[in-house]
Amino acid sequence: MDLVPALEEPLRQPLKSVLGPATAKVMAEHLGLHTVGDLLHHYPRRYEERGQLTHLADLPMDEHVTVVAQVADARLHTFASAKAPRGKGQRLEVTITDGSGRLQLVFFGAGVHKPHKELLPGTRAMFAGKVSVFNRRLQLAHPAYELLRGDPDEPSASVESWAGALIPIYPATAKLESWKIGKAVQTVLPTARQAVDPLPDSLREGRGLVPLPEALLKIHRPHTKADIEDARSRLKWDEAFVLQVALARRRHADAQLPAVPRKPAPDGLLTAFDARLPFTLTDGQQRVSREIFDDLATSHPMHRLLQGEVGSGKTMVALRAMLAVVDAGGQAALLAPTEVLAQQHHRSIVEMMGELAEGGMLGGAEQGTKVVLLTGSMGAAARRHALLDLATGEAGIVIGTHALIEDKVQFHDLGLVVVDEQHRFGVEQRDALRGKGKQPPHLLVMTATPIPRTVAMTVFGDLETSVLDQLPAGRSPIASHVVPAADKPHFLARAWERVREEVGNGHQAYVVCPRIGDEEDAPGKAGGKKAQQAPEDAADKRPPLAVLDVADQLARGPLQGLGVEVLHGRMHPDDKDAVMRRFAAGETDVLVATTVIEVGVNVPNATAMVIMDADRFGVSQLHQLRGRVGRGSAPGLCLLVTEMPEASPARQRLAAVASTLDGFELSRIDLEQRREGDVLGQAQSGARTSLRMLAVIEDEEIIAEAREEAAAVVDADPDLTHLPALRTALDALLDEEREQYLDKG
Repeated sequence: MDLVPALEEPLRQPLKSVLGPATAKVMAEHLGLHTVGDLLHHYPRRYEERGQLTHLADLPMDEHVTVVAQVADARLHTFASAKAPRGKGQRLEVTITDGSGRLQLVFFGAGVHKPHKELLPGTRAMFAGKVSVFNRRLQLAHPAYELLRGDPDEPSASVESWAGALIPIYPATAKLESWKIGKAVQTVLPTARQAVDPLPDSLREGRGLVPLPEALLKIHRPHTKADIEDARSRLKWDEAFVLQVALARRRHADAQLPAVPRKPAPDGLLTAFDARLPFTLTDGQQRVSREIFDDLATSHPMHRLLQGEVGSGKTMVALRAMLAVVDAGGQAALLAPTEVLAQQHHRSIVEMMGELAEGGMLGGAEQGTKVVLLTGSMGAAARRHALLDLATGEAGIVIGTHALIEDKVQFHDLGLVVVDEQHRFGVEQRDALRGKGKQPPHLLVMTATPIPRTVAMTVFGDLETSVLDQLPAGRSPIASHVVPAADKPHFLARAWERVREEVGNGHQAYVVCPRIGDEEDAPGKAGGKKAQQAPEDAADKRPPLAVLDVADQLARGPLQGLGVEVLHGRMHPDDKDAVMRRFAAGETDVLVATTVIEVGVNVPNATAMVIMDADRFGVSQLHQLRGRVGRGSAPGLCLLVTEMPEASPARQRLAAVASTLDGFELSRIDLEQRREGDVLGQAQSGARTSLRMLAVIEDEEIIAEAREEAAAVVDADPDLTHLPALRTALDALLDEEREQYLDKG
């Protein structure tokens, strides 16, 4: 039986059958729009009013913008050039204004004639192009434009399309301007009347929401601001509700799975471990441990997200959970995103456990177990040995990278999977590891990137959440300062003196750079995926600073005589491990590294960190990096070096990071500044976010209410048998791309 209602078909029509093939191709390639429904859900970013103009004063550098403005002045210059030596080269300079500021448009060569005739003083138009700077003035070179006037010779349709009170401005690309998208929307808009409503009638009526067809018509062709509000309220609910239904169904399906309850033995491994601890657990660690032990004791799998500040002691909580499972006769696996981190976890867990990690070995404790490491770069013999220990059950705890997921890896009885830094793993990897158990194992996901409650509900909605929000005793405060290298070069010189002072006091330091420096394409493709270049940086065309160059300059200059080493992701794993071991042992004074040290690297003696080109990193990333210092009893120092001018958004971001150590506060700032796409993992997966209308921070209430409504709907009808339209909407949300979005988080 076909569950897709017949009415839905018009919205599934490919755009190429409705629009010109060239337009459809650009929409597919640059905007990810393939069907009529996709285009109807490509909402305007904002609206221009006839009487009110965009603020030219606030234009972002190097971004593609659309503005509505009036021509103030137009001048044609003739000049000599190599191509036109007799003075026949032409340049048209047009100044436009909107009352808040002025902007120069320039047209050259053959592109001069049409605008010279059309862009006369007093003319109003929409202009689209990329903002650049020439002679210290903002300009658009060769912008596309659309005149805003009723042309008496044209049929009234075009007058109508621009004469509405509110002009929608669409998210556009250099290849397709906003008004062309608007015209395409106009073509398919009648189809909106046939859109099938995914919301149950009772919910829609109970909340006073307009029907979906009406919302689509109002969002694209509003007559009043109230129309826009009606449409937005409705479309936000759709996004929140459909997403929460998808997550509620996942939770429901997981709750149906059987699992082996794992209760620790009364005087077993966990008791012996707790007795060895040289400190008491924080209240938070004890509370979260109780939540986890309660989950482990049930007969369906635990699915819990453990989020905590950098250094809040998550690893300790995870280790106690693993020991509880080993006590109960099972095995536990810890999945880390990088080899450096897997090796680090292995070292620190073996150290914390002492003879309890030497089960079955001479001198090992009676109730001990084996802790093995499994990574892709291990030698064949060591690997064979580790695999054997897992298959026989000799090893109760295994720590590894993706290598754990391979087919060859067999467990004797996998009871718990701990995933460190969830945002680095897709759900398919989580599931592959969970599939290694005879029955589904329990799952604990850890992240040190603090996530506001609503983001946790939206991204990790299939997991229960525990939060560790206090730092263990003995952790030192970290002082953070912005170092404006361009405005005050002596501040940078002082930063290197501070590093020397820390080393002189017996401590160590990190220097972090956005780039490695051995790229063949270095100058052009600076930064790679990791360094998120903010738009305002584009004026400064210098490539981001590189580890290899900076290490060399420091060793020969301000840090001469100190032990300086480098660490980056393209080194051989053995070399990386050797560098980390020397640094951890205190043999190296300064480690110049990329963000490979961002997660989990624990060297309590490292007290200072200098982050070069700090403006190239995101807020959460800076907070993560900073968490690598001040891990011992000496206070930490983090210096954020930047050449960005004081008034720039980049400097404001850095000032925010320097002003607070509260990761939850910073994650809110990060979200507000960068919108949701990045934070919801789009940077990793490359997929478009399916949240077009919902703003995770502003719409907290809608998300929380949608979660409750979704849970009630799924409890009553898990297969949505009585809600076929909702199933259709779910199918659309959960196509591959969005499945990835949902699960990568």
